[in-house]
Amino acid sequence: MSEPIATLGDALNRCQALGMRVSRQRRFILELLWDTKEHLSAREIYDRLNRASKPIGHTSVYQNLEALASKGVIECVERSEGRLYGNFSDSHSHINLTDPEQIIDVKIELPSDLIKQVEQQTGTVITDYRVEFFGHRVSS
Repeated sequence: MSEPIATLGDALNRCQALGMRVSRQRRFILELLWDTKEHLSAREIYDRLNRASKPIGHTSVYQNLEALASKGVIECVERSEGRLYGNFSDSHSHINLTDPEQIIDVKIELPSDLIKQVEQQTGTVITDYRVEFFGHRVSS
């Protein structure tokens, strides 16, 4: 597993290390994902960039997101409504909210005895994990 991508600079460096061209459009996408710290659909990324006077076409958004996700520079979360993209910092889990539809990143550490139990049951060595939680916000 490679080093976490904690900052926008790390993401740009990872692109270059992977031999990926860092075009103006690719930089716009990475800047948006690291600035917002949200999981966004391709459409939301397109809309936000164009509203921010950073013109980019639909096709360019989709192609860049696919390239960045396939190389592990950004995170792609598959949802029934479509894919959501976010910055890929370090290992984290997700809280999937149903109302409003949103994903919150959360750092959680499972007890080591639970990890050992999973390893023993499956005959594997766990090197990383992600936990998916589902719920909704509590009304005040």
